[in-house]
Amino acid sequence: MPIVVDIDVMLARRKMAVGTLAERVGITPANLAVLKNGRARAVRFATLEAICEVLDCQPGDLLRWEPDDVPVGAATPSASRRG
Repeated sequence: MPIVVDIDVMLARRKMAVGTLAERVGITPANLAVLKNGRARAVRFATLEAICEVLDCQPGDLLRWEPDDVPVGAATPSASRRG
C-alpha cells in the first residue's frame, strides 16, 4: 500500500504508549493497532483530527505516500517535475 502510517514515530517522539493514545482519542487499542500497522482501508477525519490533537502534530506527520514497486533506475513522476 503506498500510504504509510507513521504513528509509531510520533508516539516515540511524544514518549506515549499506544494504549494511552487510544484512550485519549476515544478508540479501542485494537482499532488503533489496525491503523498503526497500515492495515486500515480508511480513517475518519474526526479520528485523524483527534490523533493530531493528542499528539500535537499535523496529518502529514502521520501519513506519507510511497510509490508501489518502482523499477530500479526508473524516474518517478515527482523527480521529473523538479526540473
